[in-house]
Amino acid sequence: MEKDIEVEELEKIDEDDEPIIGMSFDSDVDLFIYFKEYGKKKGFPVLRRTSRNDSDEILRNVTFACGRSGETRSKYVNILKLQPNAKTGCNARLGAGLGDNGKWTIQSLNLEHNHVLLTPTKSKYFRCNRSLNTYAKKKLDVNDRAGIRLCKNYQSLVTEVGGHENVTFIERDCRNHVQKERRLRLGDGDVAALQNYFMKVQVEDNRFYFSMQVDDERRLKNIFWAEPRNMEAYKEFGDVVTFDTTYLTNKYDMPFAPFVGVNHHEHSILFGCGLILHEDIETFTWLFRTWLSCMSNSAPNGIITDQGRAMKVAIQNVFPNTRHRWCLWHIMKKIPEKLGGYKEYRNINNVLHCAVYDSQSAAKFKETWHRMIIEYDLGDNEWLRSLYDERHHWVPCYLNNTFWARMSST
Repeated sequence: MEKDIEVEELEKIDEDDEPIIGMSFDSDVDLFIYFKEYGKKKGFPVLRRTSRNDSDEILRNVTFACGRSGETRSKYVNILKLQPNAKTGCNARLGAGLGDNGKWTIQSLNLEHNHVLLTPTKSKYFRCNRSLNTYAKKKLDVNDRAGIRLCKNYQSLVTEVGGHENVTFIERDCRNHVQKERRLRLGDGDVAALQNYFMKVQVEDNRFYFSMQVDDERRLKNIFWAEPRNMEAYKEFGDVVTFDTTYLTNKYDMPFAPFVGVNHHEHSILFGCGLILHEDIETFTWLFRTWLSCMSNSAPNGIITDQGRAMKVAIQNVFPNTRHRWCLWHIMKKIPEKLGGYKEYRNINNVLHCAVYDSQSAAKFKETWHRMIIEYDLGDNEWLRSLYDERHHWVPCYLNNTFWARMSST
């Protein structure tokens, strides 16, 4: 049975309008909106669990799951401070695929939950259902600039719409928005001082390069700069570049984003750096294009980054012919978090390390990996499944045909 649902109809779903296998949608976004609205009415949160691309990097399959899927171990060791765990291992989920007709069709479905469902009046406060509209954002910004405290700022919005039952956000959402806008505004005179300093340096040496991106209201968003010695170093040693935004942030919580390589002494050398407001596709695309322009549009042969989807998409857009490698250290350090709950964790950890570090060929890696999955019943582990699907980005034996200057991590 096939049932097309238009985008404008997605928010008009009745509680009895159950999803069924065969339902089709124009896009994965439409499908997510539909399932999220269904979850809101039934009383459970929804999240995107997995997604799979084909060899042409076209999204082909997605899985949307109940927000209480998976299991999270409490990080608290003080029994007096234990907090309720929202993860219950719920297996309710919806799987869909992109067909030859361009439609997204529901292919698998499980609507059985292992936890109590909430009423719509409570489920609207799930993170997936909360949002700040443009008017609320504007009012929060104006009041914050006027020095009005956040609690009063939030209460004014609640009063204006007639009570908490009529708002689509909570005070925490307002706080996050205000803090982000404060980072955008920076401090009085800081932007002008920074620009004046860069211009002064450029007058002294016209080879100094800098670029500052602002939004529609002329507020600073992102900065990039590079000294002449950075550009000269890239000409000599720019075959491989590492890019990492996890190193540190400034007092405005703007991540520092350096482009780094190694010289013939295996010493780290800088190829330019930036301060960025967001770690999203748009920001990374701007930064990569700005850096590439500074480096005479000469893309590196290889780039090493952490395992971020936004970064991956931006690299595909800006450096289509550059080999992209994920930082192996970032991946391997997640093993205790992702697999520590298994009884056979020690054995799993040993086999996984052998598969990654000791496999001299792709065939050997596949053999060891599949043996591990079967022997320890890990077929349902989404993290391992996603890593295997992306093995060409991080497993050493798949990357040995590219020069990496003996680097494997940022």
